[in-house]
Amino acid sequence: MALWGNSDSIYSTGTVDVNLETKQITGEVGVVTFTTSGISTNNVVTVGSGASVGYAVVTGFTSTTISIADTANFVSGFSTFAGESYFISGEPIYPLYDSNPLYQAPEVKEIGFSTSPVTTGVHGVSGGVFGVSVNEAGVARTTAYAVAHAGWVGMTTYIDTHGNLRVKSEVLVANGSIVSDAEDDALFPDS
Repeated sequence: MALWGNSDSIYSTGTVDVNLETKQITGEVGVVTFTTSGISTNNVVTVGSGASVGYAVVTGFTSTTISIADTANFVSGFSTFAGESYFISGEPIYPLYDSNPLYQAPEVKEIGFSTSPVTTGVHGVSGGVFGVSVNEAGVARTTAYAVAHAGWVGMTTYIDTHGNLRVKSEVLVANGSIVSDAEDDALFPDS
């Protein structure tokens, strides 16, 4: 079993409903079938625009339902979400369970000794793991989102004490063969 894949977006057709109590994600409008979509266990399903709802590792699936490993990286205080956008990727799963919260969902992060969440709202993303193709890495060189290498890149953004946008990135897996572009073109445009 591979620790990561090379597809930034394996499947993202339609919308889904999420039930955190049962750890089930159900295809809603426009979902054709998960069994023929090319997804597999240990892929990562990201729910909501910019991971605004959360993300988890796929543990199993049927034609209409995805089972997830846990709900630790979902927004707390809710048990269900309906009509959410989503995508499934082959990104590395180990950052999801790292004790360092660098790439956790925005509502989990803290600033220094504060309990205020880090939510910069930069293109709807304050952090996460992104599949960056060679072309996207080249285009990003002229932006604040420049990365050292194509591949699976962990990124977090924040506003410093002077009100300036800061971007930190780390290449988690150098990979020149990232394919199937995900909805990250605000950060990593293709041209």
